[in-house]
Amino acid sequence: MSLDPRTPVVVGVGQSSERLQDPGYRRRSPVDLAADAARAALADSGADPAAVATAVDTVVATRQFEHSLPGARAPLGRSDNFPRSVASRAGAAPRRAILEVAGGQSPQHLVAELAGAIAAGQGEVALVVGAEAISTSEALAGAGDRPDWAEHVGGDLEDRGYGLEGLVPAPLVALGLVDLPSMYALCENARRARLGQTREQYALAMGRLFEPFTAVAAANRHAAAPVRRSAAELITPTAANRPIADPYTRFLVAREKVNQGAAVLLASVAAARRLGVPSDRWVFLHGHADLRERDLLERADLGAAPAAVAAARHALELAGIGADEVAAFDLYSCFPVAVSVVADGLGLAPDDPRGLTVTGGLPFFGGPGNNYSLHAIAELVGCARAAPGSFGFVGAIGGVLSKYSAGVYSTTPAPWRPGGGAAIQAELDAAPAPAQARHAGGWATVETFTVRHARDGQRTGVVVARLQTTGERCVATADDDELLELLSSEQPIGQPVHLPASPHYGLFGPQ
Repeated sequence: MSLDPRTPVVVGVGQSSERLQDPGYRRRSPVDLAADAARAALADSGADPAAVATAVDTVVATRQFEHSLPGARAPLGRSDNFPRSVASRAGAAPRRAILEVAGGQSPQHLVAELAGAIAAGQGEVALVVGAEAISTSEALAGAGDRPDWAEHVGGDLEDRGYGLEGLVPAPLVALGLVDLPSMYALCENARRARLGQTREQYALAMGRLFEPFTAVAAANRHAAAPVRRSAAELITPTAANRPIADPYTRFLVAREKVNQGAAVLLASVAAARRLGVPSDRWVFLHGHADLRERDLLERADLGAAPAAVAAARHALELAGIGADEVAAFDLYSCFPVAVSVVADGLGLAPDDPRGLTVTGGLPFFGGPGNNYSLHAIAELVGCARAAPGSFGFVGAIGGVLSKYSAGVYSTTPAPWRPGGGAAIQAELDAAPAPAQARHAGGWATVETFTVRHARDGQRTGVVVARLQTTGERCVATADDDELLELLSSEQPIGQPVHLPASPHYGLFGPQ
């Protein structure tokens, strides 16, 4: 087919990693890891890396964890212009540098955004980079010979801010419920209740879902935990696999202690030809979508993710294919429910022979902050090139199933297709939301729950419930024996619970 010279294509991908115990461990900073990946992506284009680097006009970086919250610490220091630090190491001097908002959706979102900018003639060659060195940072924070990763870099920077609005509802913040395992556990337990499964059945299902992920991670040289585990190992509490938040043990949650970097290089068809990038390196973005879910406490079903499913379906529709025509998937896997809700919506079985990850997933490959899905895209590009004409799908999540970005990739040439998600988003936003109580107090019916487990053995119960007098939704926490006994029973959801109006309870914190 005849291609518009401004058609965007992925022309290079790269990954980097190191583990503390590896021979030759070099204590790489996040900038170093991202630059290693960027240089690999330039070389992966099959053209002269120096010439391609010189042609890069835009560099965009995903946001590091240590720069994703106000007041977050960087124990070993950090660059004040991460994108330009990476670009300079890779031999690029882009006219534009961007630091994206926080959220695991950002890698796929950025690829689609930059592809659209190239198609609109707003640039020709763009580089997306990101990295985390959380493992090294924590290991060396107290060392006498700890490295200094602080960098002061000149040049402008488009810092898009934290982008945290609406990701954690104010009522949960007021009660100190800001950890992702607890919030995802609320969704997980709501899904179990909807499916009518026992604790044992659901735990085994989570283990069976993730068992194949461990096999993929075990074969991935960049994986942080390349160990094959059985379903039973994943769900059985042990000293190494302690309970985190019911129903999660440590092996079922994203692994953030990693040292990993990734990069994706995009170019227009005209630029790719001019730079000498062989056409067999080109991978096209056939479909893409970005949609946002209602705030957590505004969702009618806390165990579902209609925005994520709608985004996945829209990306496939834009590509003109169905889920049955996809050869390789990577569904964001910070927690089991993140995979399950999208697989449910696409009609994918947990044991689909195609697999649901190409990296090994966040608990096993590793969860490098907001940057995980850039690794997934890099792997999918490799899959597409290895099987020309096949399709790969990536789904990326930010927040608590809050933001979903989806992409469909193939070597089959395709024109750029702008997304059409505005009407879908408007429909999602118009869905009715449960009324919320200003104060929790009195008899309520448990809607979902979790029990948080501290390292010292302290347990805290978390309840989302509907007040029996008004039907309004409220949230409460408590550590009293009576509530913990209820939440440890076979199925607390649907059970009555009395919530005293005390400082320990309440939708908006202390009363």
